[in-house]
Amino acid sequence: MLHEEAELQALDAPDGPPRSRFAFAVTGSGHYLEEAMALAVRLPATDLFLSAAAEEVLPQYGFTLESLRKTFKVFRDKSASSVPVGMLYSDVYHTVIVAPATSNTVAKCALGISDTLPTNMFAQAGKLGIPGIVFACDTEPTVITKAPHEWVTLHPRRIELENVQRLRGIDHCRVVCSPAELEAELSRRLRELSLEWNTSSS
Repeated sequence: MLHEEAELQALDAPDGPPRSRFAFAVTGSGHYLEEAMALAVRLPATDLFLSAAAEEVLPQYGFTLESLRKTFKVFRDKSASSVPVGMLYSDVYHTVIVAPATSNTVAKCALGISDTLPTNMFAQAGKLGIPGIVFACDTEPTVITKAPHEWVTLHPRRIELENVQRLRGIDHCRVVCSPAELEAELSRRLRELSLEWNTSSS
């Protein structure tokens, strides 16, 4: 309850000058989740936006809400209208990142569907001309991914691969397909903003 009150207070009183923060949205994918979160920690002035599925998956990879709140402001998918999205209209964020993005999230973003906190953040950012970076999971005919207790080989269907291509055509969206590409794209965005990576994880 206290954490929910803190989230509401953060909505009312965002920190910093206009468009000074990263919005890092996490979906229910475990594919390179640890690598994506490691990059999130290194970004300056970053808030987390979790889908309901992300809340279920993150603890399976060792990320509890309590541990995340030590580093980030955490916003959860607890309202039908995705209330935290309103901070985009208040000019809090200069960049929206969705990483890692499930094939479900990629499909929704590519087709303009916004019914979760991450997809709402992505859609509304695009309407405001705020750059979005999406780390898509199912991008190759064969994908080897880390499940909570083992490595799994997946074979994305043609529809999943086609949706990644559709997403590449969405306005203000940059699609990446690996942790290395995500890091490179984030580095490019930092340079555009005259910002630097954090030098420590604390």
